[in-house]
Amino acid sequence: MQVALVKTFRFEAAHWLPTFPEGHKCRRMHGHSFIVDVEVSGPVDPEKGYLVDYGEIAAAWAPLMCDLDHHLLNEVEGLENPTSEVLAAWIWGRLQPTLPLLSSVTVHETCTSTCRYCGS
Repeated sequence: MQVALVKTFRFEAAHWLPTFPEGHKCRRMHGHSFIVDVEVSGPVDPEKGYLVDYGEIAAAWAPLMCDLDHHLLNEVEGLENPTSEVLAAWIWGRLQPTLPLLSSVTVHETCTSTCRYCGS
């Protein structure tokens, strides 16, 4: 049986987007209540009856929460241009070594705007 599990995390952070044109609202510093969906996928272990313990996903996320929550993302190494695309790839790069079954990272910047990254 093949499944996909999703664990959702939330954090608050500010950012500004330096590559946007002067005068664009996103060029000014502003904040978001970010939501991140971390998806792992693969075959269910028939003996265990599950793919991955959700606690393993939460444990992999915990260090990122410390780096992101209530921070200015532009000051986080690797997020100098913290677009949703860059943020999703940055999160992937930190989670994938611990979560080898990682299949996607989705960043919800607003309730209507998301970016889904599935690795490079």
